[in-house]
Amino acid sequence: MTRPATPRPLRVLVCDDNAVLRAALAEVIEAQDDLTLAGSAADADQAVRLATARRPHVVVLDVRFPGGGPYAAQQIIRAVPGVRVLAFSAYGDQSPRTQMAAAGVAGYLVKGITNAELLAEVRALGAEALRSTAFAAEGGGDV
Repeated sequence: MTRPATPRPLRVLVCDDNAVLRAALAEVIEAQDDLTLAGSAADADQAVRLATARRPHVVVLDVRFPGGGPYAAQQIIRAVPGVRVLAFSAYGDQSPRTQMAAAGVAGYLVKGITNAELLAEVRALGAEALRSTAFAAEGGGDV
């Protein structure tokens, strides 16, 4: 008798310049059976390098990130077809939302939300990424 295939965990890259927040987000991600931490980055260059090397499904990206949140989002989206970038910001006003939307982010959350809200958005965006042709081609098309 064969066992049903277990979907591979969603790979999540955490990007924030605040080391304490970065560690807390990484801990929340690592505690989930269906998610795996693809790494954490403290600036835009490191985020782009890690995304290119580890091909995350979802990138949680600080909007006011050293090196530029919108810049990092654009570079990651170019480097990893199918990736979904989730902007994570202390600012809920329209200007950063507009900048990040123009950069191609798939979602925007304001810091201070619950872990459950963050995880729900990560999972929703991860499901979108898995349905994309880039990740489906590597065998991760089942959610």
